[in-house]
Amino acid sequence: GHEQLLKMMEERMMDVEQKLRLVKRLLQDKVNQLKEQLSKNTKADAMVKDLYVENAQLLKALEVTEQRQKTAERKNYLLEEKIANLNRIVKNLAAPSFSS
Repeated sequence: GHEQLLKMMEERMMDVEQKLRLVKRLLQDKVNQLKEQLSKNTKADAMVKDLYVENAQLLKALEVTEQRQKTAERKNYLLEEKIANLNRIVKNLAAPSFSS
């Protein structure tokens, strides 16, 4: 009975060791999977930060462009007013010469 008990305990220990190896392998696979996910997340985080910076730069460029457009529109309006005034002056100067 003593030898049989030893043999049973030995078999149980071998079974437990095999299960432990399997669990260890599964855990290692999970660790590798999580490391890979962490790497992907780190890259994605860096890309998001880059996009955030690029977006801020584009918004600033858009703001500058809109300001330049407003300035150009104001200058255009002033030039059109000057042209209209000059046309009136030319018309007023030309009118007496036609009547003489």
